[in-house]
Amino acid sequence: MLSSSSPSVDVDAEELAALIAKLSQEPDHEAVASEIEVLQSIYGSSAVKLWRPPRSQPNGRSNNNGKDETIRYEVELSLLSPHEDISVRILVSLPPTYPASAPPQLQLLSRYVGAFGADSGLFGSILRTFISVNGVEWTADSVCVFDGLQSVIERCTAWYEDRLSKEKAGELLREDAKEHLNGLGATTSTPPSEADHRPLSHEDAVSIVASMKSLPEGLELFAAEPITDRKSVFVGRACRLSHPSEVPLVLSHLMADRRISRAAHPIINAWRCQVGSVLHQDNDDDGETAAGGRLAHLLQILEVNNVLVVVTRYFGGIHLGPDRFKHINQAARNALEVGGFLEVAETTRKPGRGKKH
Repeated sequence: MLSSSSPSVDVDAEELAALIAKLSQEPDHEAVASEIEVLQSIYGSSAVKLWRPPRSQPNGRSNNNGKDETIRYEVELSLLSPHEDISVRILVSLPPTYPASAPPQLQLLSRYVGAFGADSGLFGSILRTFISVNGVEWTADSVCVFDGLQSVIERCTAWYEDRLSKEKAGELLREDAKEHLNGLGATTSTPPSEADHRPLSHEDAVSIVASMKSLPEGLELFAAEPITDRKSVFVGRACRLSHPSEVPLVLSHLMADRRISRAAHPIINAWRCQVGSVLHQDNDDDGETAAGGRLAHLLQILEVNNVLVVVTRYFGGIHLGPDRFKHINQAARNALEVGGFLEVAETTRKPGRGKKH
């Protein structure tokens, strides 16, 4: 095994060394050669190698010396402490006029970051490293790949930690809901060791609601008047929260209503709940891509805490395009007003705009 893999490693190192030597002899690319050597010294010689396309040419070599003059190599980066055991692979593409008049381009090659599948948001963020106002500034005649890679490490680490936080929050919610279920005297045939790791299913949540004639004391839903556009209907609802464990109870209560559960997107939602000094928050698109994140942003800019907002969308058969997000946000805002979550004067509120649900 070792004898068959070592030549491959040597070939990679020899090819990269040959490229560096070649670039060093070209006045326009001396800076590029020096930059690659610096990256090797920072991240390790084995972390930098020439990129091989998935469908390589018969000789197995990259096409850097072909008609395409773009220089491509990949760098393996480790996330920031304490996640240094997790790495990502980044493709660096240098156009022929880099660094004189064009910036490099970075691309995420790894499909997973740790146990989480990389999403389009992370891929896009890395692609826009040098062309976004929130990215890394590029100046003509200045090498900048290192700055870009460091920015990628920070963003990948933040993205990974965000996924860890959401996973942990989900575990806490499931545990809280199960404790509530046990408090109702419900029984289960699942051994405790298995129940501790079994996700709270929709059927479990509905059984909690079914054992109650209404929502638990202290929980109250407010519904805004429906918004209708081209036969699609949007209904916003809001509920005050005192603890994150109440979220699955409210959502399951809504899904127990067949009129709601039959909607195309019954429970698009976002919530924020302050427990002590910790702010818990999450959102769910419920099949309407990016809708949950927009609701979460709405709660953030309105500075509304301790609330769950839910929007139900009934699809009328006509695609609304971006207008659907406008209606989802407006339905949510209307529900927040109906519930009194927004501090607006009573004189500015329209009578009969909504009702208690």
